[in-house]
Amino acid sequence: MLTKKQWEHCLEEMDRMFPDAHCELVHDNAFELTIATLLSAQCTDVLVNKVTKTLFQKYKTPEDYLAVSLEELQQDIRSIGLYRNKAKNIQALCQRLLTEYGGEIPATREALVTLPGVGRKTANVVLSVAFDIPALAVDTHVERVSKRLGLCRWKDSVLEVEETIMKKTPMDKWSKTHHQLIFFGRYHCKAQNPGCHACPLLADCREGQKRLKKGLVKEA
Repeated sequence: MLTKKQWEHCLEEMDRMFPDAHCELVHDNAFELTIATLLSAQCTDVLVNKVTKTLFQKYKTPEDYLAVSLEELQQDIRSIGLYRNKAKNIQALCQRLLTEYGGEIPATREALVTLPGVGRKTANVVLSVAFDIPALAVDTHVERVSKRLGLCRWKDSVLEVEETIMKKTPMDKWSKTHHQLIFFGRYHCKAQNPGCHACPLLADCREGQKRLKKGLVKEA
């Protein structure tokens, strides 16, 4: 497992590689971010942004999403995976916002996770990005990178990964670390063919060291 000093070095290197890491879901407010993050489940940010470019012009408020039939909303997001279930959740979410929260996105995790289609990951994204509240969302990139590096165990659950990263990372760096881990996993330490041969973290990386021993990567 990585020592605190090794993890600090990893964070420094990721900061050097991706100093401008940020949320790549295009949005103008907390409501749009919540909808976009809900849509992004098992889907790329690129595709979500392509859909929301027109979606957010048509729908501005919770009332707008409820003013159309479920079938019409489904057609508007049809190119996104699981679009039927996501359309249903969006309308249910909007109804709950109007009934319970005055049409506004709540700014607590406890309230956010009561919204249809919003799990802990989405709630953490909204808290961190929209409200600037320290939180650390674990997506596939964050989980993959943290386990490959050896910061977390392969058998750890998503919640255990989140808790480990938060415990070993200063709170004021949680949000930044979340985005840099995503960028590192999305653009460098990819699921297939990770860039071990040109990785500044190779010396500290459990997976990289394993690949090095197998002759799959040149020593950095």
